Amino acid sequence: MKLSGFKYLVGQGIENIWKNRMMAFASFCVLLVSLLLVGMSVLFYMNLTSMIGGVEDKNEVIIYMEEDTTDEELADFQTELEKIDNISKITFYSKEQAFEDLKKSMSDYKVLFDSLGDDNPLIDGYRIRIDDISTISATIAEIETLDHIYSVRAPMDFVNILTELRKIVTVIFGVIIAALVVISIVIVSNATKASVFARREEIQIMKYVGATNAFIRIPFFVEGMITGFIAGAVALVVTWFGYDSLVNLMTGQVDILSVIGMGSIIPFQDIAWRVAAAYLLSGTFFGAFGSMVSMRKHLNV
Repeated sequence: MKLSGFKYLVGQGIENIWKNRMMAFASFCVLLVSLLLVGMSVLFYMNLTSMIGGVEDKNEVIIYMEEDTTDEELADFQTELEKIDNISKITFYSKEQAFEDLKKSMSDYKVLFDSLGDDNPLIDGYRIRIDDISTISATIAEIETLDHIYSVRAPMDFVNILTELRKIVTVIFGVIIAALVVISIVIVSNATKASVFARREEIQIMKYVGATNAFIRIPFFVEGMITGFIAGAVALVVTWFGYDSLVNLMTGQVDILSVIGMGSIIPFQDIAWRVAAAYLLSGTFFGAFGSMVSMRKHLNV
């Protein structure tokens, strides 16, 4: 096919959008709703897992050292601790600092602390953060092989709950998103079939006058592709506006933020290019593919 002929067919596809604007608008709406359903569900899942991860980041394992551990032994212990891969943060918590914090938290017992004088009943320790809490047991086992440890305290019940919660959320949303994708494909397919069916006589007339299948398909392909691209662009704008509005609304809800952790919510700017690519490519593909598949049987005249 010559370039001039291809340009003509592309122009016809663009022109057909206006000529058949009601059906094109219907296809656009169906594509828009389908993209929003799937897109919003994926974003909700991403943020929910991020929130769970934010809570996981607050996990803290405390290592209590033996009372007679020297400064040199503490330094050697920290060096060995830093070699363990699953530890993200190590903070030395001296017995002096621990005693001062205890005094502040129990200010009503000042007389009791004064009676102790310079005697400090506490011991040195380390506070560490774990990268992957699903392997916290193995990490603690590795820590316990080190010398000069009196005891290790880890929030295992908390970790087990979060691990199970992450699994449940992944399974549930995996099923929901997969179901929405299938439903969206069916809806989009039916919408494009209805659009093509309404113009079946036009296709048949073109076949009778000798038009090739490619000559007939290209305008429909272009029409579906443009409609899908526009639906993807509008879905991106709606998602961006809705996402930021929801985040701004939640910013004022201090009680909610204290529970879920606002820092765990993913800023839209960080994922905007990925969301844009997903919406535009998906919209374009489903718009064009739906038109091509739906008109197949009408070419068999």
